[in-house]
Amino acid sequence: MIRSPICSASRRVTPLPCKNRPVRIALDASYSLGPELTGVGVYSREILHGLAARHPEAQYVFCFRSNKFFKSLAAKSPAARRPFSDSWLPAHSLFHGLNQRLPAAPLKASVTTFHDLFVMTGDYSTPAFRQRFTAQARAAATRADLIICVSAFTAAQVESLLSVPKSRLRVVHHGVHAPGELPPPGAREPIVLSVGSIQTRKNTARLVEAFEQTRPGWKLILAGAAGFGAQDIVARIQDSPRAADIQITGYLADSELAALYRRASLFAFPSLDEGFGIPVIEAMAHGVPVITSDRSALAEISGEAALHVNPNETVGLAHAMQTLMDQPGLCRELARRGLEWSAQFTWDRAVDATWNVYRELL
Repeated sequence: MIRSPICSASRRVTPLPCKNRPVRIALDASYSLGPELTGVGVYSREILHGLAARHPEAQYVFCFRSNKFFKSLAAKSPAARRPFSDSWLPAHSLFHGLNQRLPAAPLKASVTTFHDLFVMTGDYSTPAFRQRFTAQARAAATRADLIICVSAFTAAQVESLLSVPKSRLRVVHHGVHAPGELPPPGAREPIVLSVGSIQTRKNTARLVEAFEQTRPGWKLILAGAAGFGAQDIVARIQDSPRAADIQITGYLADSELAALYRRASLFAFPSLDEGFGIPVIEAMAHGVPVITSDRSALAEISGEAALHVNPNETVGLAHAMQTLMDQPGLCRELARRGLEWSAQFTWDRAVDATWNVYRELL
């Protein structure tokens, strides 16, 4: 039995206190819209819709920033939709900022979710974006009554970089949806799959370099939109001696991504910095053996169910891939561990843990 990661938010779920009228909860829904959702967008969508479905005793308002509000009117919603306004937000019992930001309005009670702080610690964005991000993160960390962190790693960063005491931090892991029936043994193809933006932080260039050191006969599929540094990475792939074996798909819809998970025999995610790393758990849930980094949140999130590598060492990453290519027995063992491990990461559990954070304040 693989030991589960510890979540500091209680698993016990009880109703919020409602004496004379329902509790009114406003949430920043801005990141839940769009055809190409990032991890923050997926989290926002699952928490918003999950709360409305599992805890209908509260009244919810989904708030949208000015550039998203009119777009939100065309989408189905389980709650009222309103633009941000300093005039009506203070009337609500609680406000939840789903991406480490809070509005300027005074709030009765506030929660914010911190996903990661890699913008502050690494050269993964422009200086202007880093400055703006840091100011927003510091303001939210100072004002929030409680802070939800998506991993213990992120919680430690919030504590050290933003001087937030542990007493105000709650760890609530992300979830994934179970994919249903998996492919039969022997149905998978010789594919190394990696899911995530093509960018510097995801360590895509080193993954390509490591793949070049493995023996021919396999393909590398990179599923994700272009991110910071993508132009240089794409040029590097075009010049690769294995360019014919490397495919960049761009952003994929959920159904297209699920089809790739069912085809792949290996999953490689050597990211340099992650606050969580949803694709790692998705791959495990689809029965794909995982290679991932031994640092940031990835060691915590993958536990003993993955093969861990130093993401800065190309030779070690190449060796890990070739080892799994050559050892089907080890692949089966990692796949078994991954299925067992990933079963604990559900969105229902994340929603209920979030609900209990609300209860602490209300």
